[in-house]
Amino acid sequence: MPIFGTDGVRGLANGILTADLALTLAQATAVVLGQGRTAEARKAEGKRLTAVVARDPRVSGHFLTAAVAAGLASSGVDVLEAGVIPTPALAFLVADRDADFGVMISASHNAAPDNGIKIFARGGVKLPDIVEQRIEAAMDGDKLRPTGAGVGRIDRFSDAEDRYVVHLLGSLPHRLGGIHVVLDCAHGAASGVSPETFRDAGAEVTVIGAEPDGLNINDGVGSTHLENLAEAVVRLGADVGIAHDGDADRCLAVDAQGNVIDGDQIMAILAVAMKERGHLTDDTLVATVMSNLGLHMAMREHGITVRQTAVGDRYVLEDMNAGGYALGGEQSGHVIMSEYATTGDGLLTGLHLVAEMARQGKTLAELASVMTVYPQVLINVRDVDKDRVAEDEAVQAAVRELEDELGDTGRVLLRKSGTEPLVRVMVEAADGDSAQAYADRLAGVVRERLALSDA
Repeated sequence: MPIFGTDGVRGLANGILTADLALTLAQATAVVLGQGRTAEARKAEGKRLTAVVARDPRVSGHFLTAAVAAGLASSGVDVLEAGVIPTPALAFLVADRDADFGVMISASHNAAPDNGIKIFARGGVKLPDIVEQRIEAAMDGDKLRPTGAGVGRIDRFSDAEDRYVVHLLGSLPHRLGGIHVVLDCAHGAASGVSPETFRDAGAEVTVIGAEPDGLNINDGVGSTHLENLAEAVVRLGADVGIAHDGDADRCLAVDAQGNVIDGDQIMAILAVAMKERGHLTDDTLVATVMSNLGLHMAMREHGITVRQTAVGDRYVLEDMNAGGYALGGEQSGHVIMSEYATTGDGLLTGLHLVAEMARQGKTLAELASVMTVYPQVLINVRDVDKDRVAEDEAVQAAVRELEDELGDTGRVLLRKSGTEPLVRVMVEAADGDSAQAYADRLAGVVRERLALSDA
């Protein structure tokens, strides 16, 4: 069974994800990523490979980081331990230090008992599937076992956070003076660096969810639990709330009235601003098929093309890299600004969003009005033969019928799950009641036609 999922290796720490697995995975990574031309050139010059290793605050990160560092050093790789920093900071530091690769110990928005291992290649980019497959295969093969002076060193990366903060501040088009920001750091990796950076950028900052104890990461806080942030923004009379997830590669926001501003709305605001400044490559935004119809309509009104990819930030990144595009992301708050980052960066996104408020002298609600959010209903139809969804004529006829009825005022999407016997039915319409009715109708057809008992 493959150990790599859609975003590295993830599972219950000390359950699926053991110290032994982490050590072996690190050794296999050294074998595979030590075979490139740049790596071979370093070896020819008598230099060891270098890797940056970091983690989020969850308690299992201590033993998993130790195992990864041991596996790398035993394979002749010099390790720079960066401590607790966001995933996008790790990606940035791999490029900034010209390291050969990086390893992040984090389970992102998952609860504390879980953990994960994300591997970044040279330049701070995520690994393609084929390289992950090679690493997995190498776990059962011969390992690098240098002796004497050939073994790697493990050193503290003492200025890791400072380098990242300077990078973020240098990216800003405008200072944040006059803006009161409430930050929810999810008791995660951004708990130290995010408040520091927003204050250095000139904002007045109130912080919640920034007291990590190793067990409370994402526990009722952060981008998956926005209630506390919305309440704090309204109660304090703040201008905006910014929420990260556990490893801070996401950013969601709330306006002064406590209304949620999701990833689609954030991308709409940034895309229009970047186009005005001439920073939006080919006037193009990259988004997934799950992005709201309102995003497409708003971008069309502003002369911006929206390219669609499969769901997942890795697919957004692949399309951005292939076309050299400057902005892309997901409704969930993974926003990628390729001029400054190689992956989704919640701090970078939040800073640039608030910078637009300061630059334009507008509230977040005013900026977000660039896009009308269409009601979106998602129904998971379980226990069906998902592989027949694209070929069943009755299902496809029902989709075409709904599309004809909705016209330009809505959208229909069917997606099969990658891991479960279910089909996701998504319908957008001009009002919530219509979206629900259409979604229920289509879900009924899918359930009737694709039920496993009838397959």
